[in-house]
Amino acid sequence: MEENKEEKTTVSKNFIEMIIDKDLAEGTYDHVQTRFPPEPNGYLHIGHAKSILLNYGLAQEYNGLFNMRFDDTNPTKERSEFVESIKEDIKWLGADWGDRLFFASNYFDQMYEAAVKLIKKGKAYVSDLSAEEMREYRGTLKEPGKEDPSAGRSVEENLELFEAMKDGRYADGEKVLRARIDMASPNMNMRDPVIYRVAHMTHQNTGDKWCIYPMYDFAHPIEDAIEGITHSICTLEFEDHRPLYDWVVRELEYENPPKQIEFAKLYLTNVVTGKRYIKKLVEEHIVDGWDDPRLVSIAALRRRGFTPESIKMFVELCGVSKANSSVDYAMLEYCIREDLKLKRSRVMAVLDPIKVIIDNYPEDQIEYFDVVNNMENEALGSRKVPFARELYIDREDFMEEPPRKYFRMFPGNEVRLMHAYFVKCNSFVKDENGKVTEIHCTYDPESRGGNSPDGRKVKGTIHWVAAPTAVKAEVRLYENIVDEELGVYNEDGSLNLNPNSLRVLCNGRRAFMGNNLYSKGACYTAQRRKEEQSDAPVYLDETKLTEQISVRMRVNGEEGWYPLVSWGNHWYESDRQFEVLLGDTEDIEIHVDSLVTGRHLVESVSLKGMPDRKNYALRLKISTFFSDEK
Repeated sequence: MEENKEEKTTVSKNFIEMIIDKDLAEGTYDHVQTRFPPEPNGYLHIGHAKSILLNYGLAQEYNGLFNMRFDDTNPTKERSEFVESIKEDIKWLGADWGDRLFFASNYFDQMYEAAVKLIKKGKAYVSDLSAEEMREYRGTLKEPGKEDPSAGRSVEENLELFEAMKDGRYADGEKVLRARIDMASPNMNMRDPVIYRVAHMTHQNTGDKWCIYPMYDFAHPIEDAIEGITHSICTLEFEDHRPLYDWVVRELEYENPPKQIEFAKLYLTNVVTGKRYIKKLVEEHIVDGWDDPRLVSIAALRRRGFTPESIKMFVELCGVSKANSSVDYAMLEYCIREDLKLKRSRVMAVLDPIKVIIDNYPEDQIEYFDVVNNMENEALGSRKVPFARELYIDREDFMEEPPRKYFRMFPGNEVRLMHAYFVKCNSFVKDENGKVTEIHCTYDPESRGGNSPDGRKVKGTIHWVAAPTAVKAEVRLYENIVDEELGVYNEDGSLNLNPNSLRVLCNGRRAFMGNNLYSKGACYTAQRRKEEQSDAPVYLDETKLTEQISVRMRVNGEEGWYPLVSWGNHWYESDRQFEVLLGDTEDIEIHVDSLVTGRHLVESVSLKGMPDRKNYALRLKISTFFSDEK
């Protein structure tokens, strides 16, 4: 006789969950409280998403609490813009901090009192050493440090000096407060680290109340302890800082002190995540902001179309470990495809159109096909798709002389128009430049819906749109901003940028390709003239550039369009010289627009003064960029 056996599900836990389970079982803590403590000095990126979801997920798993805290102890780089963007990103990811939104700067009074307590215990002293002297006294990994000459000061003197620091009686860098630990410690972080510094700067939250600010390694454990954090989850680079973390909470005698646990960061291959690099890209206008879809900031991923669910899926696939590793960017793209495949309708779009004329189809007829919105999810319903005698297909779906195993449209071949009919290519028309402009076909009326009653098969299926009802659109095609073949960084530390990271297709025609143009930190973007705004793409006749290009400049504080008035000689083979009449000028700030020609794109621009006239010459480097004729 067979016995019914209950199936037991084995739950695999990561090492952090195991630590928490042990702490709860042994009574170290009776609850779980986590936090996410970003510094508001930039936008969050995909690596931060892992930390957010990990900390919030642990709080949810153990029915605990999740705190949101801005670690705003460094006023030199922090801005309220970053505060707001971080809050928006975290809410979008679904992490709910409830009423537990905190700022480290609100604890400055308590941190000051904590520093005073250490001084009174003989555990901290005011130092006069400069930054260079402190490095010298600190020692090396092989040699112990030397005692600070100021370490012998009395408690009373240290209290007086620290108060004078607070009162603004010392310049930046003139005095610091150091913890007294062990100058011979093998851990460099324990060699009397600086815990307070003088910085006469306005803080984005506290204004000018303070001119001394705590160092991160001192402030962080105090913040955790004040808020009742049980498990302080941070990335692996803080592992060597944990002894200092534990020293601070121990010496300050907090009850139920928090426990720091480190996990490996999330590294993506061939992406830019460093804030200083992203800041440089933003400031030099190589990207159009911290949320440019070519970046992997959370705001950029959201703008590009990623969903919170896809980010969560990605983080779960990456897992939690103590070992550093890299994840291919393709996995992130896989997650968004997996998340959207059952959620979104499928539609047809033609990005590089070529006209198809079905010669045996009635000229004025438009019929409609009922098309399922998503073949994998019938709940999304269906839509009616118009079909007409004239259609557009993508240029890449036609070849005059195809290679072997090419099953799309070519002369004499029959293909399926998706959801519609079988059509056979009979002929095509070229323009004077040899470019195919029209394809002539015949259709099989019996194959309506994409299948033929006689059972014949076709190997190629192509998408299309009906010409009379097609909607014009601007499409932006993004690639990695990094040249993946060369890697992220050059030998000098600069970034290897992909010149085709952004392609903008306008009405199915190429209007602009590549990054924003930049030269020596200045940015020049291809755009239309204001008076020429229309739905049509901008194509300029190279022989009439002076009639069609204007330059947008700020002259003497007034912004306006200045037409090019002369076509100059070559500076060298691929360059052209233009002159712009500016009149009497004092303050010139250039913003160059509309510098796209039918087959050329301006790569760089520089301004050259003309000493004998009240003119300026623009040096334009022009290169062949477009493969399509206009």
